[in-house]
Amino acid sequence: MEKENGIKKVPEYRVLLKECNGEIEEKKSRFICAVRPVHSEKEAAEFIEATKKRYWDASHTCSAFVLGSRQEVTRCSDDGEPGGTAGRPMLEVLLGEGLCDVAAVVTRYFGGTLLGTGGLVRAYSGAVKEALKSAERGMMRFGVKLRIGTDYNGVGKLQHLFGKSGTAFEAEYGEAVRFVLTVPAGEADVLKKEITETTNGKAVIEELEKIYFIDKE
Repeated sequence: MEKENGIKKVPEYRVLLKECNGEIEEKKSRFICAVRPVHSEKEAAEFIEATKKRYWDASHTCSAFVLGSRQEVTRCSDDGEPGGTAGRPMLEVLLGEGLCDVAAVVTRYFGGTLLGTGGLVRAYSGAVKEALKSAERGMMRFGVKLRIGTDYNGVGKLQHLFGKSGTAFEAEYGEAVRFVLTVPAGEADVLKKEITETTNGKAVIEELEKIYFIDKE
């Protein structure tokens, strides 16, 4: 497995593809949740602050976020609610869903009735779960970007090979043809071998870079 700064890269991790929203009501208190992809603590903080400004008249704006492909950075805030009744339950939902690089903010408008610690835990975690019902998730996979050069005799054969394996590609047509595609790192050697066999060794295979890419779930 590849390493970055001495740390092994994970082969894949789950992410949110775009923001999702949800709302629940408990004893006339409204709990409005937004969950969004973020890629740094700064981005998460800006999201939380923007939500506070949007709902400036709310009772509480509680938050939680998870960063890193191994969920190695986590933060949460109860924003004045009793300790452990808001941010932590929200965080547990994100961790339980296996999501990385994601932040959740729940805004509460107090309805006049105290919910108790158990009620608050259920409400804040429930608001995040409600938002995630409409979430579009994807897998961030570690892969290899390849460029395949071939003459026109090999085009149909390679297109058939890529179609059979479900590999998406881009094609550049000129005097020769070049296909550019990204595959999971663990599948690269097998695909290279199949390309060589399919074209009787005539295809030129270049490894451009190793990157993470998104697959929809």
